[in-house]
Amino acid sequence: AGRSGRAPPRPHPMPFDFESPPVQDGQRLHDTGAPSRWCVTLQDLIDFRSLVKKHVDEGRIVPTELDRFDPHDTCIGPCVHTVAKQLIVPVTKKAGNTSWALMLHPGGLECDL
Repeated sequence: AGRSGRAPPRPHPMPFDFESPPVQDGQRLHDTGAPSRWCVTLQDLIDFRSLVKKHVDEGRIVPTELDRFDPHDTCIGPCVHTVAKQLIVPVTKKAGNTSWALMLHPGGLECDL
């Protein structure tokens, strides 16, 4: 259990398919869910870092004029703007224009810092 005394959220029952994410009604999810529940887990962040690295390694996230990161540097780069434009926005658009958090957890998660 986390510091709140509640059990941590269960992991996704199967690996999330970022290539063909389940399509949600993003507007409805944001309109009906409390912003305090637009959360991700520590494991989601760990998985996200791995996904970014995979996309960089595959040449799907690439340096730009404004972000000349070194694709071979595993400590620095790419910047958040590059990741948002080249990964987050395209994936969440396919998922129905939802946020990353609600794409992963459509029912929302209670924030537990």
